[in-house]
Amino acid sequence: MNVLEAIEKRHSYRGMYKDIPVPRRDLIKIMEAGLAAPSGCNKQTTSLIAIDDPEVLKKLHSVIVPPIGETAPAAICVLTQRIKAYRDKCYAIQDYAAAIENMLLEAVELGYQSCWYEGHVTDDDNIGEKMAKILNVPEGYELICFLPIGIGESEPALPNKKPFAERAWFNSFGATE
Repeated sequence: MNVLEAIEKRHSYRGMYKDIPVPRRDLIKIMEAGLAAPSGCNKQTTSLIAIDDPEVLKKLHSVIVPPIGETAPAAICVLTQRIKAYRDKCYAIQDYAAAIENMLLEAVELGYQSCWYEGHVTDDDNIGEKMAKILNVPEGYELICFLPIGIGESEPALPNKKPFAERAWFNSFGATE
């Protein structure tokens, strides 16, 4: 599979997962792809925790309400540090977004499905903080994303995408030539 094929095949998967373990070597490949992402001023603000222990997954799912990805045999939690990089600007959001996209693409390349759950984890009910406590995340790190990883029982539902010509142009906004 080439990069464009992986990009086109990647879609958010919110279905059930097959009860097939994800080998650690695959979780490592997915995390390596995430850590290879660009990072603003090379501050490397993104850290990752892979979870493949069913008991730890069960503890995490006990605090995720409403439930998400609960049949996935593995997950990756994405952590960030809000470090100022350049002229008092913080690029942590860009850093972890690039890392997450890389991981989602590598997961597809390896035959897995996933979904980028961020808002659900960082909402006002503090699910991310509860998850961080379970995972012994130290102060100074924020758990901002949960990626269930596994083989889907079905294909993801494909979203409707606007045509290229409605969202991309050359030389000027809306230009058709």
